[in-house]
Amino acid sequence: MAKTLAQKILQAHTEQSVEHDGQIVRCKVSLVLANDITAPLAVKSFRGMKADRVFDKNKVAFVMDHFTPQKDIDSANQVLVSRQFAEEQGLTHYYEGGNCGVEHALLPELGLVGPGDIVVGADSHTCTYGGLGAFATGMGSTDIAGAMALGETWFKVPPTIRVEYEGTMSKWLRAKDLILMLIGEIGVDGALYCALEFGGSVIDALDIEGRLTMANMAIEAGGKVGLFPVDAQTRAYCAAHGRPGLTEDLRPDAGAQYARTVKFDVTGREPVVACPHLPGNVKSVSQVGELPIQQVIVGSCTNGRISDMRDAAAILKGRNVHPKVRCIVLPATPAIWKQCLTEGLHEIFVDAGCIVGPPTCGPCLGGHMGILGDGERAVATTNRNFRGRMGSLESEVYLASPLVAAASAVTGVISGPESL
Repeated sequence: MAKTLAQKILQAHTEQSVEHDGQIVRCKVSLVLANDITAPLAVKSFRGMKADRVFDKNKVAFVMDHFTPQKDIDSANQVLVSRQFAEEQGLTHYYEGGNCGVEHALLPELGLVGPGDIVVGADSHTCTYGGLGAFATGMGSTDIAGAMALGETWFKVPPTIRVEYEGTMSKWLRAKDLILMLIGEIGVDGALYCALEFGGSVIDALDIEGRLTMANMAIEAGGKVGLFPVDAQTRAYCAAHGRPGLTEDLRPDAGAQYARTVKFDVTGREPVVACPHLPGNVKSVSQVGELPIQQVIVGSCTNGRISDMRDAAAILKGRNVHPKVRCIVLPATPAIWKQCLTEGLHEIFVDAGCIVGPPTCGPCLGGHMGILGDGERAVATTNRNFRGRMGSLESEVYLASPLVAAASAVTGVISGPESL
């Protein structure tokens, strides 16, 4: 049987023979993940199962990223529960405070996720790791508790949608635009419980940070996972981040069967924006019109990596944030924050009038450090723009690349970088 990427990875982690989509298979997991919102729920379920010890203290990671630095007593107690469990279990990978970053940027950076892995996390954007060729998916806290105890879980083998990008990328087009194009095409439920498998000449040339951005938003199309082939770029990234020694590519078999194939020619395409209140409400930036904004967010597990910081800085250098806009920049990990400092990006941001904050999810989920009030409008490099996602139910969030976000911060209206 010729296999898709999803089928090949699942096969490598189960003793069963993966023979068809829809089959239920039990798989060993490579890593189990939870954060300061979901870990306490998983711990409660773990206790309820009468489990004593996690299956492997080196393969369970707790990352305190959503409400940290803790914004109130409730969030402090969430972290407290997580910290106490991590200490009790002797977890190797517990991150809080100065060593902590946004989980889906931090774990690839630390080499804790990689090609061919199966990763389950109590966070929907766990699918990010598909950018490195991992079968990575979000689960509820009860399932995560079971995985922490047993080191395995079950999956229904997902049908695969093949997505191919060809053509020539324009100067201003980025990975964020590519994934928004797809979600705009198939809708927020267009890949429901499917694997999205990305390919084509544009994907072959796309850097790993761009692939992580695209895999991150597979869930916004309803996808179970978003998978990229493992190639020389992947191996080089892994070697630089603690996963050396990989020698083989991981690609789908010739003749693999797909539920659907979606193709894009990106030549001549301009940047896009996802308008309220769905990631699938996608328009080209010129179609949106010059809508006044009050806030810009550059950061998150989608676009908080160093390439994103560089893109935003390239637009903001020598310019000023519009006086009616607050522009918040949140590098996703301490290493990225430090690299911004080394490269002089912080100085560019501060000179332009930005607020530079610590690595945190913060405003992405309406947590803290950038809440929208009634009637306010934001351009954000985050992944979701549901009603009330970033604060008031009467606010609006427009999703875009760091280039569009930074340009909009300067003009005070939704704008593409060409407008500058």
